[in-house]
Amino acid sequence: MRFKLLFLCLLFVFISFYLTFSCFAEEYVSMEQYKALEKRVLALEEKLTEQNKCINDQNQCILEQNNKISTYESKLSQFEVNLHEVPAAPMRLMEGLELGVGATMVVQGTNNVNNGADGVTQKGSRTDGSYSTDITFSKEFKEINSRAFVHLENGQGNGLEDNLVLYSNVNRDTDDHPSIRPTEVWYEQGLFNEKAVVTFGKLDPTAYFDQSEIANQETTQFLGRIFRNSPVIEFPDNTAGIRFGYLPKDWIELGYGAFNGNVDTWDKMFDNVFNVGQITFKTKFMDLPGNYRFYGWNSNIYHTKWLDTAEQKAGAYGFGLSFDQKLNDIVAAFLRYGWQDPSVYDPNLTTAAGGYPYSLEQSWSCGFQLEGKPWGREKDILAFAVGQVFPSGDYKKAGTTDIPNPNAKAEGHFETYYKIQLNDHLAISPDFQYIWNPFGKDILDDKKGIFVGGMRAQVDF
Repeated sequence: MRFKLLFLCLLFVFISFYLTFSCFAEEYVSMEQYKALEKRVLALEEKLTEQNKCINDQNQCILEQNNKISTYESKLSQFEVNLHEVPAAPMRLMEGLELGVGATMVVQGTNNVNNGADGVTQKGSRTDGSYSTDITFSKEFKEINSRAFVHLENGQGNGLEDNLVLYSNVNRDTDDHPSIRPTEVWYEQGLFNEKAVVTFGKLDPTAYFDQSEIANQETTQFLGRIFRNSPVIEFPDNTAGIRFGYLPKDWIELGYGAFNGNVDTWDKMFDNVFNVGQITFKTKFMDLPGNYRFYGWNSNIYHTKWLDTAEQKAGAYGFGLSFDQKLNDIVAAFLRYGWQDPSVYDPNLTTAAGGYPYSLEQSWSCGFQLEGKPWGREKDILAFAVGQVFPSGDYKKAGTTDIPNPNAKAEGHFETYYKIQLNDHLAISPDFQYIWNPFGKDILDDKKGIFVGGMRAQVDF
């Protein structure tokens, strides 16, 4: 009995010891595996950290390479821009100094020469040419927000203009002065954080007043004078003057100019002053830009009254508007209207041919231009314009020595051109004009309309 009891006790102790050792052994093995696993995880984390560092280094290297590539692309792009300048864009000579060089050549023919002067075959056909060159120097002084500008011009030939008697002639680009001369010399100063500007020197008044985005440049747009500026504004030729511009808001601009009316001399500049003021509303209808200009002017140059010729020191005045509006991405339109005092005339202003004194009262013109994108010629321009010039009512009543009883009909003009941009430096433009009621039907024995066809070439360096 005791032996059995002792055997059972030993058996119990042995089983307990076995079970305890087995659990301890399993726990020991599990701890060893855990430590080994922990070491492997730490090693993997170190490798991951190294890989992340390597990836970051590679990303930084790629970023630096991309920046270098962007810099090289920018320099290459600038080089290409300089190599292929936009037509009529000035060339940068050095920091802030720009040079612009251009030449315009015009050939025009007509079926009806209506000037009966000596040496001219009236009612005949004729073809004439002209050329002009333009050289501009512009220097910007960024540190003081100012700019200086010099414009040199020369040319040769009157074209058809000395063979046609018209209220408004057919070639605004004629410049029969073979010697190079300065036509603009001015200095411009920005004021009040570029909200205002003052320009003074020898100025072109048409550069600041009665402008148009699509009908204001005879070298690339319409050639006819009626479509370049209103013929009922007595703009003096480039002369001494000062102009002020003020931009109180982005959508409104105010301008005023005072110019020497006697362009032949700079003496007594303020005795004959041409004053002009303009307000421009800059619109964005449906994100399409437009300009709506309203202006008024007066001239202190001595004028003579038509119905009272003893009064020879009268002034003149007038007003008008000039609108241009983008209609979509490729179409733009313009409209002009002008009126001036019909009771007076300037004895020094006569027709380009014939020397007949006259004066105008009203004028209107309108037209549009279409870019050549629809037919795969994005830089080409097709344009049309129509307008009329109305002579003064008092001129019609008074008459002149040469035309004692004028008909004084409204002279009508139509013009169309197609500018073909052959490359970055050369554009040619077939141009066609038709004039009805030339000089109000007051040329003796010649009442027919006049057709003018021509070609213009514009070269930009």
